[in-house]
Amino acid sequence: MLDQYQQQHPYLLALDSIIFGFDGEGLKVLLVKRGIEAETWSLMGGWLQPNESLEDAASRILFDLTGLTNVYLEQLYAFGNPNRDPITRTVSVAYFSLIKIDDYEATLSDTFQARWFSIYDLPPLLFDHGDMVDLALKRLRYKAAQHPIGFELLPEKFTIPQLQKLYEAIYNTEFDKRNFSRKILSTSLLTKLDEKQKGYSRRGAYLYQVNSNKYQLTHNAFLNFIPSPELSV
Repeated sequence: MLDQYQQQHPYLLALDSIIFGFDGEGLKVLLVKRGIEAETWSLMGGWLQPNESLEDAASRILFDLTGLTNVYLEQLYAFGNPNRDPITRTVSVAYFSLIKIDDYEATLSDTFQARWFSIYDLPPLLFDHGDMVDLALKRLRYKAAQHPIGFELLPEKFTIPQLQKLYEAIYNTEFDKRNFSRKILSTSLLTKLDEKQKGYSRRGAYLYQVNSNKYQLTHNAFLNFIPSPELSV
């Protein structure tokens, strides 16, 4: 048995993190500038350490860049093309996370020269990182259509128009205002507050919060969250 292990070739195991954020207008991805070339951008990544699980390593890498903990983090896919890394054979396990940009900005470090880019206007990325982002966007669209994970990208208090703006950014399309509002409110996941958003209109829009108890109960439930089912593909 030991001989079988000794006959195998050792490979490196990396983790890459696709970090999504929403700034109120568009869906963003957080990228870091690589030292290999001045204009090379990549996902934040790192190596699996001997005493770490994959989840622990992914959380550590996310914390190193954002300083945040307890954020939405999900394993996406393992990328193992033999030629994906020209230096040596490396397998990468990709994770995607959803963070509130306002939370992140307060902890931003210049160490990695990180910058937000629109998901629809990305620079050329290192290795197969573009494929990782494409797959992560497809997963996000699928999950957001069926599960209420979009709230992870919003501030604690938000309006229905802000929520609609988020989902329009995720799907790169427009939703009918009345249909979207009816569909979202029918989930009973939102609590209407006695507060209005200030500074945007004379009347103002009411603010809402996520009902945390119902959110936890329905987090993995299939709710058909989006008015147009075809957009969940």
